[in-house]
Formats: sequence, C-alpha cells, structure tokens
Amino acid sequence: MTVVRVALPVPLRQHFDYLIDANAQVQVGCRVLVPFGNRKLVGIVWQLDPNNSFDSNKLKPVVAVLDTDPVLPALLCQLLSFAADYYHYPLGEVLISALPALLREGRNLADYQPKAYQLTDNGKQLDASTLKRSAKQLALWQTLLRHQLTESALLQQYSRATLKQLIDKQLAEEIIVPPQPFSAPQIAAKGLKLTAAQAMAVTAVTKAFGRFERLLLEGVTGSGKTEVYLQSIASLLSQQQQVLVIVPEIGLTPQTLARFQARFDVPVLCWHSALTDSERLHCWLQASTGAAAIIIGTRSALFLPFWRLGLIIIDEEHDQSLKQQDGFRYHARDLAIKRAALHHCPILLGSATPSLESLHNALSKRFIHLPLPDRAAGQALPQFELVDLKQQVLQFGLASQTLAKIKQQLAQGSQVMLFLNRRGFAPALSCQECGWLTECHRCSAFTTYHKQSRQLVCHHCGASKAIPRQCGGCGSTQLKPLGQGTEQLEENLQQLFPDVAITRLDRDSTRRKGALHQALEDIHGSGARLIVGTQMLAKGHHFPNVSLVVIVDVDGALYSSDFRAPEQLAQLLTQVAGRAGRGSCGGTVLLQTHYPEHALLQDIINNGYASFARSALLERQQTCLPPYQHLAMFSAEAHQTDPCQQWLQQVADGIAAVATVQLLGPIPAPMERRAGKYRWQLQLYSANRSSMHQALEHILRLVSSWPLSRKVKWQLDVDPTDLT
Repeated sequence: MTVVRVALPVPLRQHFDYLIDANAQVQVGCRVLVPFGNRKLVGIVWQLDPNNSFDSNKLKPVVAVLDTDPVLPALLCQLLSFAADYYHYPLGEVLISALPALLREGRNLADYQPKAYQLTDNGKQLDASTLKRSAKQLALWQTLLRHQLTESALLQQYSRATLKQLIDKQLAEEIIVPPQPFSAPQIAAKGLKLTAAQAMAVTAVTKAFGRFERLLLEGVTGSGKTEVYLQSIASLLSQQQQVLVIVPEIGLTPQTLARFQARFDVPVLCWHSALTDSERLHCWLQASTGAAAIIIGTRSALFLPFWRLGLIIIDEEHDQSLKQQDGFRYHARDLAIKRAALHHCPILLGSATPSLESLHNALSKRFIHLPLPDRAAGQALPQFELVDLKQQVLQFGLASQTLAKIKQQLAQGSQVMLFLNRRGFAPALSCQECGWLTECHRCSAFTTYHKQSRQLVCHHCGASKAIPRQCGGCGSTQLKPLGQGTEQLEENLQQLFPDVAITRLDRDSTRRKGALHQALEDIHGSGARLIVGTQMLAKGHHFPNVSLVVIVDVDGALYSSDFRAPEQLAQLLTQVAGRAGRGSCGGTVLLQTHYPEHALLQDIINNGYASFARSALLERQQTCLPPYQHLAMFSAEAHQTDPCQQWLQQVADGIAAVATVQLLGPIPAPMERRAGKYRWQLQLYSANRSSMHQALEHILRLVSSWPLSRKVKWQLDVDPTDLT
C-alpha cells in the first residue's frame, strides 16, 4: 500500500490522505471514491506518495479508483489551484466544481463515451446458416461482417433487442470509440467586408497566435466585433486548434452559436446551465478529445478540459454576469487571462463599454488596445435626447413628447424599444389611506406585485404570498399599485396602441422553455412592433428594425452607495441605446429623467462612454478605489445582528495587527436583512496585492478556532463587483 493525497468537496482548507494499492493505476487529476466520516465522497487525487503524510496505520483505504486517466489535465489543475489560492476557497470544492454533475456523482466516464459494435472472433467465424431462422439477426450479422457500426448508426436500422441477442450469443461486442479531433474546416459562408479598423484588429489577433497576449477590442455598438471574432479564428481552425467563446448570458448563446455554425463547417457546441447533465458531459468529452472546434458558453465553460486551446474570446467582458456571486466567487474574465497564459495563447476581450479595470490595463499598455470607433455598415450612432419629467403630466409613465415620438416611428413601420429595469407589475402595493407598503417579512425590501400570477414576490429571497385583501396597517381595502414594472408597462401600451404587436422580454416572460427564442423570432419579423424589457435587452442583441429606444426611468440608478454604480449605469445606458439605428434607419434614444442636468447623463450624451470612462478612471485614482487599489470583502450573516458585527470586528482586529490594510467597517450591508438574516460587511483596501493576500491567509488560519465562527455564515469575496 502507498499513500495518496486527495482533495475533497468539503468546506475545509486542507487535503486528506488515504491508502491505495501500490499497483493501482492512478494519476494526479483522477477521481477516487473515499470514506469520509459516515459518508463516501468523490475526490480528486492531488498528490502521490506525499512526504509529510500521517502514520499509515491511521489512514483509511481508498474505496475505488474511478479513473485511470486524469479527468482534470495538468494545465487545468494549475488553473484551479491558482484560483483556489487567489480567491481563498477550499481546493476540493474548486476542483469538483470544474467537473460535470455526472462525474461529480462518481459515474463511470466510459458509460458516456461514444460506442460502436463489431463481431467477436466467434462471430467472424460463424456459418451464416446458423442464423437463418432469425432474419433480423442475420441482417445485422452480415452488416457487422462488412464493418463496425456506431451506436447511433446501428439503431437507425436495427432494434436494440436484435443487438442484445447477438451480444448474448457472444457473436458481437461493444467497443468504445474515442471521438476524433475535428478536421480542418471549410468556410461555409463568406465573411463580410471589413472596415480599416476591423482589418487592423484581425491582423493584431492573428499575429498573437501561438503566444500569450491580452487584447482589448473596444468597439461602439454595431461596430462588428463578432465579425472580427469570426475572421480572426479562421486561420486558427485550419491548424486544428480550439476556440473558447465566453458570453455573459444564456440568451445570447443560441444566436452566437447560429452565426458561428453558419460561417464554419466544424463542430460548434454550446455550454450553459440550461443543458441537461448528459448534454453537458457530452460537450465536456468533445472538448477534451478535440472533437469540438468551437465552444460557446457562459462563465463555467472556462473550466472545460480543452485538447488544444488556441484562443479565448470574452464577449461583453464588462458584464457582471461573468462574476460568480455565491460559493466559489471567481471572475471568469480574470481567470480566463490566467488560463490563456498557461496555454500560451492570446485572449481577446470585447465590449462597447469596457470595464474600468480592462480599460486601465489597456491605457497602461498591459493590454493591446484595438479601437473600433465607427459602426461597420457606416450607420450613425444614435442621437440622445433628454426628456425632462418635471412639471409634466405623464400618461402611464410616459411624457407627451415620448408618446409623440413613439407614434411617429410606429407610423413609419419601425420598431420601438422601451427599457424599464423593473419586472413585475409594480414595485409594491400601497394603502391609499395610511401609506402602508407591502414589505417582505424576510428582507429589508418591498415585495413586487405580479398581476398575472396574482402574487407578491420578493425579488431578493424569492418569497411569495397571495395579494392581501386589506392594509396591514389600518385595515383599509384601498390598496393600489405603486410605481411601474414591465408587466404594467406592457398592459398600458396595449391600451395606447391596440393595433401594434408587443413583445415583452424579462425573466418572467422568458421562463418557459423556448419562450426567448420565440420572442426573438417575433422581433426579427417585419412590421411595426413595441418591445418592452429589462436589462435582458442590453445583452448584445441585433434588432435592425429598431429606430427608437425609450429609457422609461433612468433616475433610480443615479444615486447609489456603490462606487461602481456610475460605471454600471453608463454601461447600461450605452448598451441599451446601441440597439437603436442598427439597420437602414437612423436611431434616437429618449432618456426620461427628473434630473436632466445630472453630470453623468450630460457626459454620456455629449461625449460618449469612452470620455466618461476616462474621467471615471481619474476619479477612481484620486479616491484610491479599484483598479488603483485592490479590494476584498468579508460578509457575515446571522439571525441576530450582534454576532455579525462582533465576528467582523474580530477579523478587523486580526488583520490590523499584521498588515497595513485600509479597513472600512464593520458596517451593515446596504440591504441589511435578506432571507431572514442580518447582513454586515468589512471591506479591505490595499495598494499592494501581495500584502492583501498575506493578510487574508493569516486571518483565515484563525477564524476556524473562533467560537463566533459557528454562529454566523460568512463569505470572503476577492475583487467583489457587488457591494450590496
């Protein structure tokens, strides 16, 4: 017997040693089944025969070796080890999270690999007359005598029962046929003619092939960033190298997938959480064997085991969806840069509104900056117009000036998009007599009124309840919706424009399978149409018939305690506005606001996002905020507020004793109570990244010994993007 060190999916920052047969075929990165307490867990072999192991007489043996070849290749193990260290998260949970669900459950990988069937030696020597009484078996035997058949091809002609009969007679056998790497592609569709800026960007990307290079493609909305992606990878695929394209939302995956499939005659697969476990494992296998040439997926696609990764593309690199907000809180963009370095391949970050972190790296010459200042087809950028709501009579939340513009565009046969970043019918119900509001009993928030489902829903914890008949304060029955959501806006527009088709795009309307695809199909149909939706509309969609975009209420995002709020608002406004004027007609954007003189709105309207971003960077530098400082945040939650504050104060005292890190807190979270628990924060700022991580390592070694640690649920978020 020898010793192996195993990483297990448990919330402990340590490894565990087990005994294993010295002759067992096991390597680092293989799965093993081991006893852990009264359970059996699937773990990853992390070290063979460690020198500092415990006394072997005290170790338990491995129950089973699940793999002979690693399911996590060496380079992927390096990436995951780096991620566990950087984000200070247990290695075992990081490693297991990189595997498809079926492999995490301990399933046999061979059961899911492509299978084929051939004759055994007995079958090859068989006299055909022995099967003359079974015509189906004879036909299958004669086919297998000529060549082996894949499982899918066999089942198209013969039944599984006929196959089983030949196998039971030991005349046929099952074999595993590993997928073969994809062959050099044929160009299925000719690329579009490039502008000068696009051509320069493609040249810069292709020159970077074969080495680690970071490139930022900053292109205005409609500048043809996807065409740059497509033409950049054409020569790479001819060298049989794979491409990973990460998109922020599941909704973008099908349209991106269709465009890549139309251009290249190679296997293009998608990866996202809406796939079944079997579909995800199939994609995982295709990536690891090289059978898939291009994989388009959401952030977790970063952890697929590629055969020959030649290029990583992060589309909409600014999007907050690239940051995991619970559990293992990694940022896909940042880890993708590390993975590109490990594979010695370039990484291309694309956005019309790049994050301040990426823009700072580009201006500091750490990234190659590739600007696309104009739209690809020569259309003008949309024109902004501010609609001052002060002292105006609104009709369903829309000013008379706005309604006139909408009627004008619909009369011309164009489409109009109305953006309102609040789903549901209304943000709350209000008593008309005493002013009482419907609140969530578990959160410091109001419950949203959903008229179609007749429920009050908390969009923070998910709690729902029936519509009350009476006010909870005075008992009055005069309860009215307060404010407006997309559901109410859609209903009101149907009254104003009864003959115009309306499509609503939000999480409620697209929850049913296939609903999003159908909605997008309806939008791309010809004719006048009103499109109502939340920030789902801002995620890179191409609507060529939209000539007018109305941002119904911009004021809610102008004032926030989060220092990133201005950046996020500027990105959202620019992205939503970019849906207008992408076709032959010009584009106009109306911003309804009570504060038309606000400096942020004036900067975006008059100077554009690029100017705003550079002034915001200067402001961040002067206030010593990221990206000029490094940020980490401890958060604690419990059913009482005191344990949270006391535990975070212990953390603050422990860090202050060993490092010169600027501390903010402990302070209550902006949403102090969520899902029945009180929430507190401690923010850490440091100009030196290594000092920050040394302080975090020091304090994490201590917290497990504190009695208070058992009374609170705590999290550490390195480089947080959400401070709420």
